[in-house]
Amino acid sequence: MKLQQLRYIVEVARQGLNVSDAAEALYTSQPGVSKQIKLLENELGVTIFERSGKRFTGITEPGHAILEGAERILREAENLKRLGKDHASGDSGALVLAVTHNQARYVLPTIIQTFVAHYPRVELALRQGTPAQIAEWVENGGADIGIATEGLDDKPGLVTLPVRQWHYCVIAPTGHPILKIRHLALSSLVRWPLIVTDSIGINAAFQRQELEPQIALTALDADVIKTYVALGLGLGIIADFAFDPTRDTGLVNIAAAHLFESNTTRLGLRRGVFLRRFEYDFIQLFAPHLDRHAVERTLQGGGESYQL
Repeated sequence: MKLQQLRYIVEVARQGLNVSDAAEALYTSQPGVSKQIKLLENELGVTIFERSGKRFTGITEPGHAILEGAERILREAENLKRLGKDHASGDSGALVLAVTHNQARYVLPTIIQTFVAHYPRVELALRQGTPAQIAEWVENGGADIGIATEGLDDKPGLVTLPVRQWHYCVIAPTGHPILKIRHLALSSLVRWPLIVTDSIGINAAFQRQELEPQIALTALDADVIKTYVALGLGLGIIADFAFDPTRDTGLVNIAAAHLFESNTTRLGLRRGVFLRRFEYDFIQLFAPHLDRHAVERTLQGGGESYQL
């Protein structure tokens, strides 16, 4: 039995039983993957994948158990590598952060600046994406740490920790009629076109009051929303931390915490992963309340052990 064979069966399952996609993801050939899976099945004496001709069509009952075991073995093998690197060269390595644009643009710059000063030998990479992409990357090992508001709790292979709460705000061009309204309500917002993120929380707020907003444009990040608000295409709804009065001249921030539920930025980690020292240090820079003990308790317990 070889670790590479375990990687093959796990990747085939991850790719929806598509051997071609698994081979492409593993930078190898489809016949090679099929051959090694067959050799593994022969060695174990059981069939892992159901077949129709040359196609995999399902996972057998023993196959499910074998896949769970393979994932566990691969995870521990990766942890051993990380443990060795941590002791051999604790202040060097690679750290991949999967984050939303808003986090990368408005929250992380000073934190990363401090981290790089402390760990100049760590190669840092940012992967920006949607919450769903971020969760997928972290769960599959494409990123070490994920930072997002939504989506991380949906992955069974992740554990999450709360970082901070934030609210939405409404932004409008200087001189917009909405600025004359003393007490902003959702019923006021539906009078104008809106430029928003594709957020469950925003949609739910309007639905609860049986209101139909005029969505003029949907965008993933606050910079794009602010650009189109400044052009007069509508009012924007963005995270409050993404508004900077010194830079966002010509725009006005209207508090909207009373209109939409608060949101919690979360940090996501692969379940059972061994974290290197510089990863713990990055986490504490990003979330000072999350010391090493709090993170370890969460990883060992398999769930969120810290509440804001």
